[in-house]
Amino acid sequence: MPLHPQAKEFLETINTSHRIPLQTLGAKKAREAYAERPNNLAPPWVTVFSIENRLIQHNHLSILIRVYTPKKSPSLLPVCIFYHGGGMVIGSLDGYDTLCRQMCVQSNCIIVSVDYRLAPEHKFPAAIDDAYSAFLWVKQNTESIGGNSEKLAVSGDSAGGSLAAAVTLLARDQNLTNIKCQVLVYPATAPYADSPSHFAFAKGYFLERETVLWFHESYIRSDKDREDFRYAPLIANDLAHLPPALIILAAYDTLRDEGDAYANRLIASGVDVTLQEYEGMFHPFISLAGILDDGKKAIALIAHYLHQHLHLPPD
Repeated sequence: MPLHPQAKEFLETINTSHRIPLQTLGAKKAREAYAERPNNLAPPWVTVFSIENRLIQHNHLSILIRVYTPKKSPSLLPVCIFYHGGGMVIGSLDGYDTLCRQMCVQSNCIIVSVDYRLAPEHKFPAAIDDAYSAFLWVKQNTESIGGNSEKLAVSGDSAGGSLAAAVTLLARDQNLTNIKCQVLVYPATAPYADSPSHFAFAKGYFLERETVLWFHESYIRSDKDREDFRYAPLIANDLAHLPPALIILAAYDTLRDEGDAYANRLIASGVDVTLQEYEGMFHPFISLAGILDDGKKAIALIAHYLHQHLHLPPD
């Protein structure tokens, strides 16, 4: 299937704009450029009942989280922990604020967005240490945010999808059964950027292979890190006994094949997987839901999946 007309128009505009590659800018300026994206590109802003920033402490780590609560409720609400994208180098709570708002309102779940440490200042395993510590804190303190500790989900996009996948593996290995589902949006799962989609869409499709390589090199301490499933969930020895997964992919995405490979390994391991590929889209189309209709549809799918698997009471 060809690019969706909306995707094609956006990419043509971007590719003729003399945009400076993120890896040329460097981490600090790349973060600034990312933060200055036009607001109309992001998922539409919606009102949420309450939003609270909290600095939590766990395992001697201080981690900033943002808690989105959909309504005042006499009963404890399900909770979805969200890890933002950005290659472990860029991305922020503010950069994913409107997406978390949409997920919160549409799913009727509390969303906990995690501000994990970024590379190159903080190399592997800093991000996953923060991600898993935030999960454990939420699990142990769910009622303090109005949540139900037995109805947890984890989610993330791109690098955040890698973190969400790794968190479910770590939780399973500690015999924690609180995670009822995982939502992985075009997740980074492989140790190397060498699958066919990395070369097929290496340039001209927004997330370019050179940028992915820069993300990898910024995060790892040495190639030894690539042998750790916390860095690359696709290489985990055992993917059995994991919670159901919704995996969303984009056909014109450098990360497509590693997301597809992870979905297929989960399926082969007996995990209930819902795999949805948006055939005319590119990475990161959900973050561009302000101008891409398929981004809005994917957010609605995520919300429906969370609602279904966390067994929410009728509205």
